[in-house]
Amino acid sequence: MHSLLRFAFLLLLPLGTLHAQTYSLQGSVRTPESGPLEGSVVSLLKATDSSFVKAALTEASGTFALTSLSAGTYRLSISHLGYKPYLSEPLALDAQHPALTLPTITLVAAEQALAEVRVVAQKPFVEQRLDRVIVSPDALISNAGTSALEVLEKSPGVGVDANGIISLRGRTGVVVFVDDKPTYLTPADLANYLRSLPAGSIEAVEIMTNPPAKYDAAGNAGVINIRLKKTKARGFNGGWSLSYGQGRYLRSNNSGNLNYRAGKLNFFGNLGLNSNNSYQDLTIWREYFTPAGEPSSRFTQNSYIRRRLGSATGKVGLDWYASPRSTFGLVVSGFRNPTETTITNNARVSDGRENPTARVEALSEADKVLRNGSVNVNYTYKFDTTGRGGTPRELSANVDYLTYESDLLQSLTNNVLTTGQPGTRTVLESSLPSLIDIRTAKVDYIHPFRKGGRLEAGLKGSDIQTSNVADFYDRVNNQRIPNYEFSNHFNYFERIGAAYLNYSLERGRLSVQTGLRFESTAIRGEQLGNRAVRDSSFTRQYNGLFPTVYFAYRLDSTGRHQLGFSYGRRIDRPNYQDMNPFTYPIDRFTLYGGNPFLRPTFSENVELSHVLNGSFTTSLRYSQTRDMISETIEQGGTVFYSRPGNIGRLTSFGLAVNGTLRPRKWWTLQLYSEITHNRFRAMLYGQPLDNSGTYWHLAPTNSFRINSRWNAELSGMYQTRAYSGQFVLRPMGQVRVGVARKVWREKATLKLAVSDGFYSYQVGGTIKGLSNSTARWYSYLDSRVATLSLTYRFSKGQTLRARQIGGAENEQQRVRN
Repeated sequence: MHSLLRFAFLLLLPLGTLHAQTYSLQGSVRTPESGPLEGSVVSLLKATDSSFVKAALTEASGTFALTSLSAGTYRLSISHLGYKPYLSEPLALDAQHPALTLPTITLVAAEQALAEVRVVAQKPFVEQRLDRVIVSPDALISNAGTSALEVLEKSPGVGVDANGIISLRGRTGVVVFVDDKPTYLTPADLANYLRSLPAGSIEAVEIMTNPPAKYDAAGNAGVINIRLKKTKARGFNGGWSLSYGQGRYLRSNNSGNLNYRAGKLNFFGNLGLNSNNSYQDLTIWREYFTPAGEPSSRFTQNSYIRRRLGSATGKVGLDWYASPRSTFGLVVSGFRNPTETTITNNARVSDGRENPTARVEALSEADKVLRNGSVNVNYTYKFDTTGRGGTPRELSANVDYLTYESDLLQSLTNNVLTTGQPGTRTVLESSLPSLIDIRTAKVDYIHPFRKGGRLEAGLKGSDIQTSNVADFYDRVNNQRIPNYEFSNHFNYFERIGAAYLNYSLERGRLSVQTGLRFESTAIRGEQLGNRAVRDSSFTRQYNGLFPTVYFAYRLDSTGRHQLGFSYGRRIDRPNYQDMNPFTYPIDRFTLYGGNPFLRPTFSENVELSHVLNGSFTTSLRYSQTRDMISETIEQGGTVFYSRPGNIGRLTSFGLAVNGTLRPRKWWTLQLYSEITHNRFRAMLYGQPLDNSGTYWHLAPTNSFRINSRWNAELSGMYQTRAYSGQFVLRPMGQVRVGVARKVWREKATLKLAVSDGFYSYQVGGTIKGLSNSTARWYSYLDSRVATLSLTYRFSKGQTLRARQIGGAENEQQRVRN
């Protein structure tokens, strides 16, 4: 790894000595009156089969630029509402023509202003970039009417378990961003938030195993960035999506978005209303042994978990283009997610000879409301409007304030029936409010160089404060008595300062991007205790350097073969609540506790890749992770303690294939497959852990174009036995089918999709590294769901073409939020 680090720093040096040809294409689009046409969709297609390669939007000046292209023959497709689509003659990029500047392209007005424009090229489901994989959810019929969590579940290399924990290529520790901003949520709250976010509101999902230096270094497995839909077209635009899904229980995900842009102002907003009802039928088996290895007792528990999740999400924003160079922005957003969870437990305890000794009937009821509000103020200044190589010098600033407030009321009732003794009944009630306040500020600067290359730099500071109160009461004879064993009040404070540099360069066949990020972290935790438990506190402070390196080299002038390399160092910090040292009862036989001694996780990731024809990627990866934070299980008597802990070392390596095939003109096959070997080694609670094995994951997606109005889809996934921390997960898979039809003069799409048709996406497994005991579990999930959805989009931008007044027509695209 030290040699890789030295190599990373060497690549940070200016690469001005590289001299080779650059493949690019640029031009401008005008109206019949010779005015610039902003917001036109410029798509680059392969001349041989019209398959999608790359896209861009025209700037306020009507110009566009497509860079980082391989040599080859292409066609250019340009579309804009209110104008007839344009398709160019074949264009050749080769050694004699590495950079083409096209004559001005004039679009002809359509006969009917409100007529629908049919786009020639459709975005592929998966697109490979130098530093990330981009997934377009709308490309899959089976994503219609689903949630963001289900979209991630279908994305290549991403896994979601029964509790909503997200993993990437078999590794937990993934940080989820929304519009380039971290979500700052616990895994359980993040899962509920993603369940409340409609798939119809997502433009793209960016998967980065080695994120660039501009992103926070958090997330040892990588970063997933969810980009929500926005529109840049002038006038009044928007759409809505309605869905109804039925498994055992109903689900409905509905969303709408509106955008109005005229003159110097742009107003936008979206709203989501959802209801997701589900169940989990969980069975746990535990067996206990004497130190001599003889069976001493057995435990079997069935839990029927019923979840009712409702949500309302909203966002409104305003952009003011004060001048051709300055843009101010304001965004206000929030959500309210009420959740009701009812758990019915039935447990049976027997001795070593399987003679019943006790039976426990328990009922757990939880009523939780999670609320979020956030305000973002942003500003962008462009030092020039023409840019260098299509990119202007730009300075941007963002200030954010976010607050998460949670109110949780729950009760746990246990009825214990012991053989030969009278039964006992206990009731434990609790109120657990929590509050998270987050303040962040960052400044980013982009500087393109005239002879190629681009430098990015930035500063960021964040201040986070959390307060978690847990008031527990025993109800005895209809009286509430404070329970000081579980009651506590935990406050957490965290400050992070960061700075980064990122340099990228494209010269001929070589593309390079290198970055270095520095982060300084200071944390403080205060456990206020109670009458029976003393106060306690802890502090931590640590600094880190996080380099990243990417490069790609085209082996031939046509770009048919491309080799790539990436390296990155990452950190994963403990969740705020995970450092709370107190213990909470999940049921009579399982307790959850925090861990104030958690250390941050550090990982180093290396990947080699080969890209064939720009559409088929094969990659080899290797990573080493130290002190990986994971759920750990400790056995004490007949009680299992679940708490976050540090797994000493994880070594992981694997081979992945991701590509698009066209067996027929009407049939597109998107294939993702990986083989991964994980080895987890640690000493947990005095027990050695060595959990290792190889698993295979396969996820094909078949899309069929029946005719201009009908499309169909057949997709699925299968995964063999997998290994993660203390857990060995059983094989599982599923099959999904869907059909879509364009309606209402092709302005709307009606879709019907069925997930997990054979009811085979059920999870289970065993737990390793336990003292004198074994444990396994199996879950039935509400995974087979039929969903009917209707999506409609409208645009009246062509009726609101703004007049040209001075230089106002040179305003640039919206500031990144």
